[in-house]
Amino acid sequence: MSELSDLIPVEAVRLDVAAPDWQAAVRLAGDLLVATDVSTDTYTEEMLRNVEENGPYIVIAPGFAFAHARPSPAVRRTGMSWVRLSTPVSFGHETNDPVHLVVALAAQDAGAHTQAMGALARLLADPDTSAALEHAPTPQALRRILAGDTEPSDAGPDEPAAKGSGHGMHKILTVCGNGVGTSLFLKSTLDKVLDRWKWGRYITTEATDTISAKGKASEAVAIMTSREIARTLGDVGVPVRVIEDFTSTKEVDAAMRDLYDV
Repeated sequence: MSELSDLIPVEAVRLDVAAPDWQAAVRLAGDLLVATDVSTDTYTEEMLRNVEENGPYIVIAPGFAFAHARPSPAVRRTGMSWVRLSTPVSFGHETNDPVHLVVALAAQDAGAHTQAMGALARLLADPDTSAALEHAPTPQALRRILAGDTEPSDAGPDEPAAKGSGHGMHKILTVCGNGVGTSLFLKSTLDKVLDRWKWGRYITTEATDTISAKGKASEAVAIMTSREIARTLGDVGVPVRVIEDFTSTKEVDAAMRDLYDV
């Protein structure tokens, strides 16, 4: 978990600050990336444009927005920032507004931050850890929480058989606008469910973007994504499951049980 805390230095954390709207909240997170020499102001504009073009799909859990854009020359190195708002703001998400936490990611490539995303997803999915992060009094205290880890486990069904598919190795796509941020969060949560069920030998998962997903859909048994991205994808020939909370193993578990009729 040290990689996650390394990506979020004390200087990249601001707690209980005010922002009048979602744009200002994202700019606060972007300013911290600039201040820690992770990215330039151009990347902050790219994060804002991502929401303007693709909708508020970055609000991946109740109260939590994961701001990011595609890897670009505006990213100097992979890093993250953490902004906890004193008063929540609306991003326009149907179910997860208002937002009180904005975490921003600037990634140099699509794979550099995968482990950190998985670590953060696990922390936010744990109620006790999530509550501790919400009430951390200082940036130093927050980073100490980020350095911890929990990994509960339970049992699941024995073998998958998706509705309308045969046996053998299956693939499930997790999809977002850029393929490097929120889709990795959802992939991590899905992987956690598969680990609990001991289905890793039956199902592979892949995080991807909306454009690539349309071409890869024929390889998959299902797609998991946000409501906004599901609308963008339309009919891709395989089941599309909308997940409202990308950190919720309970919600992903329920979607998997519906998909595999267990």
